[in-house]
Amino acid sequence: MQALLVIDIQNDFCPGGALAVADGDAIVPGVNALMDGFDAVVLTQDWHPTGHRSFASQHGGLEPFSMTQMPYGPQILWPDHCVQGSLGAAFHADLRVDRADLILRKGFRSEIDSYSAFFENDRKTPTGLEGYLRSRGITDVTLVGLATDFCVHYSAVDAATLGFNTTLREDLCRAIDMDGSLAQARQAMSDAGVILR
Repeated sequence: MQALLVIDIQNDFCPGGALAVADGDAIVPGVNALMDGFDAVVLTQDWHPTGHRSFASQHGGLEPFSMTQMPYGPQILWPDHCVQGSLGAAFHADLRVDRADLILRKGFRSEIDSYSAFFENDRKTPTGLEGYLRSRGITDVTLVGLATDFCVHYSAVDAATLGFNTTLREDLCRAIDMDGSLAQARQAMSDAGVILR
């Protein structure tokens, strides 16, 4: 049984959004076309409350993309993005949302960020996705979405570490690529056993 994990294809990560990934919207037709070939389709959705602690606006004097320390470790501070109920948090209008078996919202705890579809950034608090996939009999997952070097990367590494046969479709992802983050992410995924296609 195979699942397609579609990571964070939301307006704020597409051109014109608060945390836009270059050409982020260009992957939507390909992702849509891929959906029918899978037993299950899961969409993840970044879903931050107003004033989330990962927002630079909550740390006086610190700029977006700077680093700070959180109780769970180092954290990049982001522009305010994907605020619950906002247009920016909505899925891209052309994404086949109705094909989803599950929509998993993450990042809704105000004190902790969540890159991975499987765990919060403390690397301990589960989102429940592993249990859902196992209860569906899923053994293989393929990941697509935004951004390759953050939420897709962390989700792929966790999927592989949890024992799922994990494939990343690089052509259906786009990266932020901050200071070599894409190369680091590709290495980490490869080291974890993710198949990069």
